[in-house]
Amino acid sequence: MKGRILVTIARQYGSGGHKLGELLAKEFGFAFHDRSLIEKAAEKSGISLEVLKNADEKTTPSFLYSIAMGNYDMYPLSINMSPYDMPINDKLFNLQADIIKEEADKGSCVFVGRCADYILNNYENVVKVFVYGDGESRAKRIAEVENVSLQDAKVLIYKTDKRRANYYNYYTSLKWGKSDNYNIMIDTSKVGIEGAVKIVGEYIRQLQK
Repeated sequence: MKGRILVTIARQYGSGGHKLGELLAKEFGFAFHDRSLIEKAAEKSGISLEVLKNADEKTTPSFLYSIAMGNYDMYPLSINMSPYDMPINDKLFNLQADIIKEEADKGSCVFVGRCADYILNNYENVVKVFVYGDGESRAKRIAEVENVSLQDAKVLIYKTDKRRANYYNYYTSLKWGKSDNYNIMIDTSKVGIEGAVKIVGEYIRQLQK
């Protein structure tokens, strides 16, 4: 689609990546998609929303993912899985992947998380952003937002980042946070959220020319 821009934002917990996505979508008038994709997946599949929420950003080892992505040579041809055999985690990933592509086909979007950078890899004008920050600034942000102690915030950061990395690495076979996978890497502990909006915004404007 001519003129379409697709922004994907992967982020460390507490870096402000979600807020960055919201602000970019508002500034450029792009559609915004985050965990709301789970609701769309529930509507599309008829699977309980609570069940899908519990499976979000988690992995379950299975044959399905490689089969679904076309890596048939990795497994014996005798293996025959139907959608009913899928672990719920794989069902959610595939549902969200389909929805991400459907939304991208409609026009310009901002996607937060969900391995969107990988899923949209073959699309044109994809701006792949990774947002990070130092531990102290992220802990302060989480402590304030979640109303927890700094120590508890640090524990949340460790667990959430580990879960996100495992999820991304498993479903993409790439490494979460590795600079080669992104167009822009932003340290919000140095430039702030507003500074990050300016950086990504300028990149988008260059693509729009």
